[in-house]
Amino acid sequence: MVDMKSNLAGVQARIETACRKAGRSPSEVTLVAVSKTRPVEQTRELYDLGIRQFGESRVQEARDKIPGFPDDIVWHLIGRLQTNKAKYLPEIVQWVHSIDRLSVAEALEKAYEKADKVVHGLVQVSLAGEEQKAGVEPKDAEALVRAVESMPHIKLEGLMTIGPFVDDPEEVRPVFRRMAELAARLRESTGLGLPHLSMGMTNDFEVAIEEGATLVRVGTALYAD
Repeated sequence: MVDMKSNLAGVQARIETACRKAGRSPSEVTLVAVSKTRPVEQTRELYDLGIRQFGESRVQEARDKIPGFPDDIVWHLIGRLQTNKAKYLPEIVQWVHSIDRLSVAEALEKAYEKADKVVHGLVQVSLAGEEQKAGVEPKDAEALVRAVESMPHIKLEGLMTIGPFVDDPEEVRPVFRRMAELAARLRESTGLGLPHLSMGMTNDFEVAIEEGATLVRVGTALYAD
């Protein structure tokens, strides 16, 4: 039996500890509970425990799952988006973390314009040097940021990255630090606020918080036996 209450308390304690270490307030960090592939009953238990931000990776799974949940949940698409699936998103998600190319931004703009809605968007940047990871290259990030910002139905909130999967989270720190530095450079060069950094998962979110994350995407630690 999974003790969701204990797991959540453990994650929240880890967030608070990391924030104290970094001299930040826990209120600056939003926990996005990654509910992809997880039992609906456990996700409902997290909801009953007060969680209102959930992340899904696959559009079809999200389409099947989300309509059964209360409408005060904020749903985040955190997985890579195929442009032909964008048309389904306005009815189910409010945030998209994975705008990794212009075609995705254009598909989102078209879909949310048709629905007369606005989506919160993050530009995904590839910093880990892993070919299988999605994301725009850092040298091309400004062009994509400026393009997304010009789209009236996407509210550009900042950047997202996925760190490499390694045993020692300290090995990921340089990636998260480069992300924060890139965000700072883009704020200066574009004049945009870019308030959010989505980075950090179960194995490395404390390091991500220490380097400036405002959104952490945690699944395994919440749902672990």
